[in-house]
Amino acid sequence: MNRFQFQTVPNIIAGLGTIQELSSILKQGRYQRVLLVTDPGMLQHQLHLPILEIIEDAGLDYAIYSDVQADPPEHVVLEAADFAKQENVDIVIGFGGGSSMDVAKLIAILSHPSQHQSLSDLYGVNQATGPRLPLILVPTTAGTGSEVTPISIVTTGETTKTGIVAPILFADTAILDATFTQNLPPLITAATGIDAMVHAIEAYTSKIKKNPYSDMLAKHALKLLNANLQRVLDDGQDLDARQNMLVGSMLAGQAFANAPVGAVHALAYPLGGHFHISHGHSNALVLTEVMKFNTPDAKALYAELMCWLDPQSKGCHDGLTDLFIDHFNNHLVKSGLTLKLKQLGIPEHMLMIMAEDAMKQSRLLQNNPRELTLEDAYNIYQAIY
Repeated sequence: MNRFQFQTVPNIIAGLGTIQELSSILKQGRYQRVLLVTDPGMLQHQLHLPILEIIEDAGLDYAIYSDVQADPPEHVVLEAADFAKQENVDIVIGFGGGSSMDVAKLIAILSHPSQHQSLSDLYGVNQATGPRLPLILVPTTAGTGSEVTPISIVTTGETTKTGIVAPILFADTAILDATFTQNLPPLITAATGIDAMVHAIEAYTSKIKKNPYSDMLAKHALKLLNANLQRVLDDGQDLDARQNMLVGSMLAGQAFANAPVGAVHALAYPLGGHFHISHGHSNALVLTEVMKFNTPDAKALYAELMCWLDPQSKGCHDGLTDLFIDHFNNHLVKSGLTLKLKQLGIPEHMLMIMAEDAMKQSRLLQNNPRELTLEDAYNIYQAIY
């Protein structure tokens, strides 16, 4: 067996109504002032009110930073960290989708009074170091798994997404309460659910750091996500299915935090960077073609996953892989998401520019089971045009 390392969040609380556990965490910590990091949509729909009630009941002051936007640019992270310093907060709660949680992680580092690193010092792998403020993450979408990953993604420059990856970004506690996800619109539910499926598939086929813990988590994640995505699309108020999706997303997050993702994400990032297509939707667009591309090197693994999802499946690796790709393509078709770049208004001359951008994602591409060239990247975009 290859050597491996597995790290994750030390405290995970999952279940309907578990947000109430936040109260005892806040009381035990002797904190004084909380920063709640979220986005304008959460405030608009007043989803944050139960959390404010818990903070007030625990006898703490609070401040709210709610200017998080999707694919957060550097200036948002810097403004948020400055705001946190001015407010003298001593604990950070990230509440929202992946972007809110990613920003919360960085605020916890950058606003610690003894922290000397600037944002530009943090980019890359294992550059960010402590100290940081205590950090609690509460996801409101079942997709990114950011609540259990040591990763924050920041938009640098006009269109490039850059990763900050370091163990100090692991939260102290993640609370998964699907009550917050029940009113998610179907398209966001679909896009985030497919994002989580991609995390599980890419972790299982990860080239360098594939390990038994991530494999176990990825398989269980895929089983939960596969069984519950259609349920939540049919009935968004099905809280049992919503909780299953949230736990599936988290398990996939734990898997890819330790066995990193590959070409699906590398090819998805330029779609988000140039055209602000949501991360989950971007992954959905390229998933089928990347799996077809990876088949020569990943078919044994795709076949294993197909047999895991459906033990009745029979056949050789090639046949089972075709079945696996068809199975997930079926999820995409039923999702209601637009699956052609042309229909999203993307001009054809941008395909090569996006392919060149995708090739810059060397942190991700090294994990792909099959080596991807610029021509391969272009051909994948062309196939979904």
